[in-house]
Amino acid sequence: MSRTFTARRPLTLAPATAPALRWKRPFDLVVGTIALLGALPVILCLALAVVLDSPGPAFFGQERVGRDGRRFRIWKLRSMQAGCDQAAHRRAAARWFAGRPTSDGYKSLDDPRITRLGRLLRRTNLDELPQLFNVVKGDMSIVGPRPAIPYELAHYRSADFQRMSVPPGITGLWQVSRRDRLSAAEMIELDLRYVQQASPWLDLRILFMTVPAVLASARTGG
Repeated sequence: MSRTFTARRPLTLAPATAPALRWKRPFDLVVGTIALLGALPVILCLALAVVLDSPGPAFFGQERVGRDGRRFRIWKLRSMQAGCDQAAHRRAAARWFAGRPTSDGYKSLDDPRITRLGRLLRRTNLDELPQLFNVVKGDMSIVGPRPAIPYELAHYRSADFQRMSVPPGITGLWQVSRRDRLSAAEMIELDLRYVQQASPWLDLRILFMTVPAVLASARTGG
């Protein structure tokens, strides 16, 4: 990753910082619609595979927090056994934000709740393809900070909420920066840097960086 995006020093953003980003919605509609049309056959095939692999629905919906604190439901291909509670993830989130992550990272592929197919979906990030529907709908952007789970907000410092002054994204600086090797503080640092530097050219650059990052993650299982 370019040194421009490394987390080196604290960022100080004005509380009123709220980039206009007038170019972002047209960009997302064009790119998101083209990507969704291309990915739709893959999503349908994978949805069938999920249902055949384990009992339960093909898709998993979860409440997330978007721009300016607006709640919405994010969609993924289900990668866990149906009906799992979130207690384990809450504990992992608390340790991660406290700077005490477990040895297997924030999102472990060794979690016994993950299905056989789910491990492959997570390793390749194919479980996130349905989020293209969120992009076209306007809940998310192609590029931006990851959308927070509501219970994660309890661990935010006051300045951290500025990461929500832009739409959340499917990919972003954190996602292309070997995310499982970064701390929560480094993740938020990258998100705040994106808030400052957001532009069509940066979004395109992150998109081009996403493909090799996903391939590297698939090879290493991270």
